[in-house]
Amino acid sequence: MAARRPALRVLILAAGQGKRLRSKTIKLLHGVAGRPMVAHVLDAVRALAPVETLAVVGHDADRVRAALAGSGCAFVLQRQQRGTGHAVLQAASRLRRRGPGVLLIVNGDLPALRSETLARLVDRHTRTRAALTLLSVELDDPAGYGRIVRDGDGRIARIVEDRDASAAERRIAEINCGIYCAEPAALLRALSRVRPANAQGEYYLTDAVRELLRGGASVEAVLHDGEAADVLGVNTREELARANAALYARKARALMEQGVTLLDPGRTWIDPRARVGRDTVLYPDVLIEGPCSIGEDCVIRSGTRLTDVVIGNGVEILEHCVARDSRIGDGARLGPFAHLRPESWLEAGSKVGNFVELKKTRLGRGSKANHLTYLGDATIGPDCNIGAGTITCNYDGTRKFQTRLGRGVFIGSDTQIVAPLRVGDGAYVAAGTTLVENVPRGALAIGRAKQANVAGWVARRRRAQSSPPSKSRKR
Repeated sequence: MAARRPALRVLILAAGQGKRLRSKTIKLLHGVAGRPMVAHVLDAVRALAPVETLAVVGHDADRVRAALAGSGCAFVLQRQQRGTGHAVLQAASRLRRRGPGVLLIVNGDLPALRSETLARLVDRHTRTRAALTLLSVELDDPAGYGRIVRDGDGRIARIVEDRDASAAERRIAEINCGIYCAEPAALLRALSRVRPANAQGEYYLTDAVRELLRGGASVEAVLHDGEAADVLGVNTREELARANAALYARKARALMEQGVTLLDPGRTWIDPRARVGRDTVLYPDVLIEGPCSIGEDCVIRSGTRLTDVVIGNGVEILEHCVARDSRIGDGARLGPFAHLRPESWLEAGSKVGNFVELKKTRLGRGSKANHLTYLGDATIGPDCNIGAGTITCNYDGTRKFQTRLGRGVFIGSDTQIVAPLRVGDGAYVAAGTTLVENVPRGALAIGRAKQANVAGWVARRRRAQSSPPSKSRKR
């Protein structure tokens, strides 16, 4: 019978400011692949199904809580930021009450971190029963990072910070990633013995590692064998850009393995939460944001931005379209230069053409709005044709009003529909009409000013223009 895994608890360190980004926003709230970077860290740890997840917050604590709202994460406040060891101590009373188990400590600035990497660390720690197990990685250029110094038998002897390292120690390629597994009681005892010896008066987790080693406790390291960028924190704008690129590239690779065509993966940005069906083709310069769902056999062309949309199968989206919080049914066609604002719904086989904008509008199955049209707060039945230049006048300056079109309605070009009103099944509205009343089923509505033709007007105008102006006398 397999040994039962000890209860896993996670502590995310999310209290720092991140001054090197030179930003008014704290580091952990900066977006990576469409979400605050700390949210990606939370996703990685939640995949391990911990019994409890805590986040230590400090700078902009309320905004960090809001960014992680609804995740089940609990919060501990670090009023003064005095280092990573001090952050762990803020959760000490809560950890002691929970009893034995495994504590996983992760920095909140690791947006590219994989759950598989954390699982490997936790498994190694559980098997070896070490007091602490840390994650390390080897870098071609380890400057700026703490080095893992090993003894002649390959065991960890100490961790030395870059500024304190000797010339020989600076040549060590293995660095500390700042990700730890520990037995909570042992770690807290070690932290209680730490006395800060730095100018800042801060307590660091590396000091706890030193205390454990001094006491003869076992400290293990798991050498990360994947991409180094996955386990390195984000501290600068350049590193932020690299983290974005890494997550988008990872998503692109996964989709291509699943049968999606990306014509230029380096110029296609897809949210890691998005789903895209087989044999869909994504052209360069497509941006897919949020947990979008895109079906099979779709074509999405360049310059398109999709946010929180649900798209069926066989949909074609032409160049430079924007859609947000909307649904697009099977076989529908959108664009070019079309805009779906929130709560729009294109039913199967419908078509929205160039320079058409929809807002809170449902376009029925097989209906078309091909050119230069605004449809807001409208419900349009199946098989309707909306002529070029049509607008729904849905706002009176205070309230919004509904427009409802039945099945098979024909709206002529340059029509203004002054809501609220209904147009019955099969009705026609003549071009140039300003519609202010309901239209019965099967009727023709015409609302134009009466046309007047003035005979000979052009010739008289030309003669008047060619005659010299008369000179008026001054009196």
